[in-house]
Amino acid sequence: MAIITNAPRGTQDILPEQSGKWQYIEKTALDTAGKFGFHEIRVPTFEHTELFCRSVGDGTDVVQKEMYTFCDKGNRSITLRPEGTAGVMRAMLQNSLLAGPLPVKASYVVNCFRYEKPQTGRLREFHQFGVEMAGAAAPVADAQVIALAKAIFDRLGIRDLALELNSIGCPECRSKYHQALKAYFAGHQEALCETCQSRLETNPMRILDCKSPVCQKIAAEAPKITDYLCEACAAHFREVQEHLEMMGIAFTVNPSIVRGLDYYTRTVFEFVSSGIGAQGTVCGGGRYDGLIETLGGQPTPSIGFAMGLERLLLVMEQQDCNFPSGETCAVYFGSMGSEASKKAAWLCKGLREAGFYAECDLMGRSVKAQMKYADKLGAKYSCIIGEKEMQEGKAIIKRMEDGETAELPLECGPLVEFLSAAFSPNP
Repeated sequence: MAIITNAPRGTQDILPEQSGKWQYIEKTALDTAGKFGFHEIRVPTFEHTELFCRSVGDGTDVVQKEMYTFCDKGNRSITLRPEGTAGVMRAMLQNSLLAGPLPVKASYVVNCFRYEKPQTGRLREFHQFGVEMAGAAAPVADAQVIALAKAIFDRLGIRDLALELNSIGCPECRSKYHQALKAYFAGHQEALCETCQSRLETNPMRILDCKSPVCQKIAAEAPKITDYLCEACAAHFREVQEHLEMMGIAFTVNPSIVRGLDYYTRTVFEFVSSGIGAQGTVCGGGRYDGLIETLGGQPTPSIGFAMGLERLLLVMEQQDCNFPSGETCAVYFGSMGSEASKKAAWLCKGLREAGFYAECDLMGRSVKAQMKYADKLGAKYSCIIGEKEMQEGKAIIKRMEDGETAELPLECGPLVEFLSAAFSPNP
């Protein structure tokens, strides 16, 4: 029989055999962030559309082309989040977190939605781990956030990621840079793609981020933002680099990094892998000192990053990084007959309460089929309960690896004691 429908294009199912890898990455990221003082925040999957228009920017591809926006039954315009920062900043404002001690640090794991052409490492529903820090203006804050990202990669065992760094200045020095870009690209306007021709007036920096080979070739000779930084922005950028050098974090200054969202100011950065194709950026972030004010709050310097979990997983699998093995079934209880089946289920309950993974037959299989299933589960021990075992109140427990056996009472206490000794590390 055919199923009613497949999953929507650009989405994927994370199956049980893969979910352990996802949990490991998420837990490692959250735990590492905790060591830096970032604690988890959870925000809604959808927000009022205005939030993203004001924060991400009306002129960005995300707002113009990629958002999943709809009217709800109250005729309110609602959007599935295309990124995590705006919702977290809204939550900080709404819940008065910024009225307390600064900086405010938050971490999160979220699913996001963008209508894009699906490809390796880029889906329409994708997942991110991110952090946001609000209230810290000093360059050391930028360096600490970058160090956090690097620490996560190190703990996951990811190698050969290149940190690329840039400063896109403040609104004052950036306006001068915009004029220089407009003058440069005006001389190449006819050769630019249609999208970049429209960007020329609205936001010429976005041309630097175009994926068109023709636009990329033209942009390679464009003026560099680092030549237009005001004295304060240049000093800030120098000090960020000095902090990274002090911590031994290698980086390359890449003046073409602009990031795709309008709220960025000053420091922007990316961690890039060369091994997963075109979608090589596994982490991107930067400073967004004007965002909270744009959303209705007081001027508050802020910085953060997001890393794509799908891309992290691709890199880790490509590099054969170690993932922890899933929990092992400690014991499988086979049974013959109704009363034995009840006894097996009761023993499983007791062992699970003691912290062990235990299984019993749920399908009414033959004993031979039950043992085949126990082997497929990877059970370390098996125990068959039949009429004789029920009468005597004891049974043989067998180690599946080598067939070694022991006779034990059919009670939870002795079984817990036996398994605790069997699974404890050797002294």
